[in-house]
Parts: sequence; structure tokens; C-alpha cells
Amino acid sequence: MSSAFFGASFDATDARTAAQFWAAVLDRTVADGADAQDAVVEAGDPGSGPRLAFHKVPEAKSVKNRFHPDLITRDYEGESERLLALGATKLHEVVRGGTRWTTFADIEGNEFDLISG
Repeated sequence: MSSAFFGASFDATDARTAAQFWAAVLDRTVADGADAQDAVVEAGDPGSGPRLAFHKVPEAKSVKNRFHPDLITRDYEGESERLLALGATKLHEVVRGGTRWTTFADIEGNEFDLISG
């Protein structure tokens, strides 16, 4: 018997707001019953990745990420603009060899990368 990857959990100050941001980023749905304490972004089809759970924690993010997702897109410029319109903040862009990515912060300050692919 082995374990299977079911989902990922994010610490948040407002679980519903964080879930709504990530649901919009990933074109998914926030499950019924979401509130400031707990919220879930459904996985959708199997190719869309794991379900995401958000849970309110009493302490704020400090220094390191609570979770660091990496996203990949073929429309790097268009997706960068869409993420900014959703409320993400661009932190910095890196071009290394043939790889290009941008580090953004979500609405709670958690960093994530968008990779050109």
C-alpha cells in the first residue's frame, strides 16, 4: 500500500479570499461552504492538478512561503497580465539560459512563479 497525493494546503489570513484568487488563476471553482476559516478549490479534471485547501491561521506570513506553486504557460505575456489583473504583484523576472520566469506574490504575499513553456 502507498500514499497518493490528494491536495495541497495553504495557510491564509482569509481562506475564502485566498481560495477565490487561486480559483480564478487556475480557472477552477471554490467549493460550497467556503468562509474566512476554511475554503477548498476543487481539482476539476485529473489533468488540472490537486485540490487546494485554504485554512485560516493566527500568524501572518513571515519571511518564507507557506507554499510555493510553480505555474507554466505558453502565453507568458498574456498570462502575466491576467495574473496582475487578478491582484497578483510582480516581484521580479528571471531569464536564465533558455528559461524565463516571473515571481509574483498572491493577494496574501505568498510567492509563486510563472514559467514560460
